[in-house]
Amino acid sequence: MSLIKRFGYYFGGFAIGLVILAFFLNGKKASCDYGPDARVLKNIRTKTLEYSAEATAFISLKGIDTTKINYILYKGDVNFSDSDTRKKPCGVYFVEGEIDGKDTGLSVENCDKTATIQSIEFID
Repeated sequence: MSLIKRFGYYFGGFAIGLVILAFFLNGKKASCDYGPDARVLKNIRTKTLEYSAEATAFISLKGIDTTKINYILYKGDVNFSDSDTRKKPCGVYFVEGEIDGKDTGLSVENCDKTATIQSIEFID
């Protein structure tokens, strides 16, 4: 069997496999959150989000929309060196992102049923 026929059979089977996967995974909420950042952010997003008094005051003072905070929790980066992941009873994570061109940091307390944004700050 020539090399061209082998490639043809391989890519034909690969295409059929992709169609079958698309058919079975269509409508399912399957995700590939394998990195540590993605797993932590997904875990935070699945819980009820609350804001501390300090975070609420910062949002009001700076006129920040909560959708921008949610975007940071979706696309941000977790800074594990500034986080206290083993704190009992709830770990505290420092999530970095950008709001209106300014680097922003969120301190998020991640408990079993709720995630509380403790503080928000602009990073210089």
